[in-house]
Amino acid sequence: MIGRIENGEIKIEGDMDELVEKGYGIKEGNYLKLKNYEALYLLFNGKIEIFDDKGNKIEKIEDFISKFLKEDPLLMIKYLIYRDIRSKGYVIREGYRFGNDFRVYERGKYDKKPAKYIIYGIFEGQVFNFGDLTELLRHTQALRKTLILAVVDRRTEVVYYTVSKLMV
Repeated sequence: MIGRIENGEIKIEGDMDELVEKGYGIKEGNYLKLKNYEALYLLFNGKIEIFDDKGNKIEKIEDFISKFLKEDPLLMIKYLIYRDIRSKGYVIREGYRFGNDFRVYERGKYDKKPAKYIIYGIFEGQVFNFGDLTELLRHTQALRKTLILAVVDRRTEVVYYTVSKLMV
């Protein structure tokens, strides 16, 4: 499949039904709009080819990363979590509003049941605000979902922690 970068967005044209069925992107008219981490995952796995807005094929994954890392400094954390969860057979979609959060659907339940988990990603050693985590936990519980904290370590492995309540 062919992807094109237009105005900073990655769009797939043509036969995209297989990608839609598997929970990739958002269908808009006659194209599928992908998030940068989704496109990176598909590019890395050889499922798509991507051309820039000048019509040049992006030959190296590093070129794709450097282009989008400027626009989204959280690209690599999103990609590493996305790749890890996809490799385990889950469908993972963009979260609700916290920047590097995702909705995760149980295996075989995408498009049949709502997401069961909210994943919030951080890098190991990253300073983050517990007030933000508390707000995210309240929001997640109000949606009747389970909050999972995904910590990407220095070796780029992802470790998951269930967050059920915070005690200060």
